[in-house]
Parts: sequence; C-alpha cells; structure tokens
Amino acid sequence: MQPRGPGPAEPRRAVPPGRSRARSRGAAGAALLPSMLMFGVILASSGLLLMIERGILAQVGPPPLHPPAGPSRRDGRDSAAELELEVLRDTRNRTIRALCGQRSMPRSVWELPPGQRRTVLRHLLVSDKYRFLYCYVPKVACSNWKRILKVLDGALESVDVQGKMDHKSDLVFLGDMKPEEISYRLKHYYKFIFVRNPMERLLSAYRNKFGEIKEYQQKYGVEIVRRYRKNGGSSAGDDVSFSEFLQYLLDEDVERMNEHWMPIYNLCQPCAVRYDFIGSYERLHADASHVLEHIQSPSFVRFPERQAWYKPVTAETLHYYLCNTQRRLIRELLPKYILDFSLFAYPLPNITSEFCRH
Repeated sequence: MQPRGPGPAEPRRAVPPGRSRARSRGAAGAALLPSMLMFGVILASSGLLLMIERGILAQVGPPPLHPPAGPSRRDGRDSAAELELEVLRDTRNRTIRALCGQRSMPRSVWELPPGQRRTVLRHLLVSDKYRFLYCYVPKVACSNWKRILKVLDGALESVDVQGKMDHKSDLVFLGDMKPEEISYRLKHYYKFIFVRNPMERLLSAYRNKFGEIKEYQQKYGVEIVRRYRKNGGSSAGDDVSFSEFLQYLLDEDVERMNEHWMPIYNLCQPCAVRYDFIGSYERLHADASHVLEHIQSPSFVRFPERQAWYKPVTAETLHYYLCNTQRRLIRELLPKYILDFSLFAYPLPNITSEFCRH
C-alpha cells in the first residue's frame, strides 16, 4: 500500500510523556542558532538574502552543480545556460568557503565530536585501487555508485547485474581503518560526493520507505502514526501521511536521524572533509562521467541507467506534496536542512499561494 498523500492539514498532536516537544525544540533551536547566524552572514555577503526576500531563489530551477573550472565539454548548451551554471557553481563555492572558513567550524574529521565523526567515516567508501573516497548519501543514486565500486574492485561483474543491492558486503568503509590509514586517505585520495534538492530527497525517502519497504513501515511508520494521529494504534505503518512524516522530522534530533533523511551536511561533513568534486542528482550522468574519467576507470565501467521500475520524483509531484502540506511544517523544518540548501546552492521551496494555485 502506498503512503497517504498530504490530504487536509492535520492538527498538531501531543507528544507522549517523556518526549517533551518543547524541550526537544529548545535544544534543537539552541544547537541550530550558530549555524543560522552564520548562514545569515553568508547570505548577506553573497547577495542571496535579497534574492530570498524577493522570492527569486524559489523561482530558480534546480542548479546543475558543475565540475571544477577547466576545459568544458561541448554538449549543446547555449551560452546563457553555461553562464547560469557558472553563477550557481560560484555561489555554491563561495558559500562553502565562507561557512567552512569560520573559526568554529571543524577543519578535519578529528575535530568533530565522536558521534559526528563516526557518522561521516561510516559513509565514506574507499577504493584503494583507484585512490578515491566517495561519501554516499541515501536517495542520491548511492546504490548505483556502490555497484560501480564493486565492479571496480572485481566483486561484481557488471553494473547491470540484477538483484537487490547489498549495501555492506564487498565494500570498504573508511571508518573500519586505523587513524593513520584514515588520515592518509583523507589527505591524498580524490574525494567526491553527490547531492540533491533537500525537499526532493525527503519526498523520495518518504515514498520509498513508507510506500514500499515493510521494515521501515514497521520500525518507523507505526511509531509515527501512533504519535501524531488520534486512534492510530491499529495502523500497520503503511499509511503515513507526508505531513506526519515532516512532523516526525521536525521533532527528531538531527544527529539521531535515519541516514535516509539525515541532512547531507551531517552525513558527509563538507567542512571537515574537503571534497574535490560535488556532483548533483540533477546532472547525474554528466557528473558521474566526470568522476569516472578523473579516476581513470576502465572504459567498460559506466554509470547505470535508471531501472524501469523506478518512479522518480518529478517537479509536478513535489509541487503537489508541498502545496498540500501545512506551510507551518515546511517553514519550521527548513532550519534543519538550511545548510544543505545554502551550501549546495538549492532554491528554498516555493510554497506561496500564487505558486500553489498553478
């Protein structure tokens, strides 16, 4: 059964005893305050604050993050599109430099608190043969990248091999290595990450995990419905609404989130790990080809085509869910993902009445 659509706006429900929303909100707010202040400084310095106030960012299409400056390939794009790519890439790079240049920001994984360090090291996959580190982000084509790593290592014959992806076996995680081995690879290996529009990624996780995966329905769905729906104790967890899911994220501690909806910043720590390349889901194949060419992978290794059964999140689908969800939920949730929006140059979601009427 597919999870329920947003439907009518749902009233806020009480959190069970022992999970005081006020307390969790207060703690989360205190933790987010420095980041929000820095974000304001960054926006003001780069001119983005005015764009947000005027709603300009919400009108900009998904920015296709671009490879580092250098000879560009001729792929038919006109000069206007190339200029837009250059501006968006420059915005992202300036924002990352501004945020990560703050004294309070970590300069290496060893400056991170133990919990945050464990998270990022568990998400950095290693290829010693091709000397690269890849920080995998769930719901950003990470299964296909893991297939590529297995092919490069000889554990898998082809990226087109059918069957469920094993996300643990035949993969090397940086967190399983000794400190000196970790430091060496972080210093000398090519490091890359792929990112995605935060709201689109959340919607993809919601539709996949609560619409298709029984394990997630039982582990998370049942609890979400019980917590936020009156008389929801009989639910099997397969009918979680998008509003209930967002309310759950709003009440969760970011550091304790499941990796499928934990912010990319927390998963991959782009200040503590200086990535050489940031690819995007919007330019997946072009950016993946850039990475494969850079690491000098064999010519037969290519990024897999999308599976026929896969149902992508379209602009229309995202528009429907966002415009049929309480604006309060989206506005209050943005601070938890604001670094993903700002660092990776994604437009804030447009939920104005005018936009939602169309």
